[in-house]
Amino acid sequence: MRRALLGVFTYVGFALVLVAWLPVLGMVALLDRGNLRRRGRWMRRFGRVSARVAPQWRFRIEGTPPADVDRRAYVVVANHQSTADPWLLSGLRWDMRWIAKASLFRAPVIGWLMKLGGDLPVVRGQGASVRAMLAEADATLAGGLSLMIFPEGTRSPDGELGRFKDGAFELAIGRGAPILPVVVHGTHRCRPKGSWWFGEAEAVAKVLPPIPTVGLTLADVPALREQVRARIAVELERLRKAPVRVIAPAPVTSGELALPAVMAAAVLTAASPGAGPGGDDAPIGSAVGPGDAIGVREG
Repeated sequence: MRRALLGVFTYVGFALVLVAWLPVLGMVALLDRGNLRRRGRWMRRFGRVSARVAPQWRFRIEGTPPADVDRRAYVVVANHQSTADPWLLSGLRWDMRWIAKASLFRAPVIGWLMKLGGDLPVVRGQGASVRAMLAEADATLAGGLSLMIFPEGTRSPDGELGRFKDGAFELAIGRGAPILPVVVHGTHRCRPKGSWWFGEAEAVAKVLPPIPTVGLTLADVPALREQVRARIAVELERLRKAPVRVIAPAPVTSGELALPAVMAAAVLTAASPGAGPGGDDAPIGSAVGPGDAIGVREG
């Protein structure tokens, strides 16, 4: 019963945050259409605010990002355990665009947010879509903005590390961008694959030292791919053996909360009995969990 009540509470909370955040990001995208950095920052704020709606989750970030992470482009790669990964990784405070499977962009509300946030869609196995995504991804790196990719291309059902695909490493070598590995651990218990409910768990994202790609060619892709996977595997095993610590999420600033909170209050008021003409209740909306990633995000 407790799990069911917490789940209902979390879904309602996510729905309110989604509904409140959509006009915020819409205004940002309208006013800063060409500013992908700012649009991405608002998406990360959405992730941090909405993650606090789930009382079952405790997130933390470990490791030290490169000093120049806000001044140069990195190809950020992470293992993919759960649909909770984007919420955890929204705690990474540098600018980047996410590559995700195209079907996620068609999901109501969350898909609209991904479009407004400047994420890149791709239809796996469709040549034209892949080529368009690669061209846009390369232009993103050339402009000094990092990319976020899940090289497994799908979520792990049990937290085990899957096989990595080549795409992220080809992009990095082609542009001479360093690889920045990030290890995700614990989110498979926060939102297990195939489940609509929320688990009570702590999860951590650990930033590892970057791996340079300057001087490498496409012939080096397999070796680079396995080098990165091995580093993530070693750290993942260490995190599994470490004592579990429960640490509250990083505080959300009042500025991040202020405008969405006002909008959420307006939504609640409009949805209460007696509000509006005739006193009819108004539907608030529904929650859709963030999705996956193909060397990318998948759902």
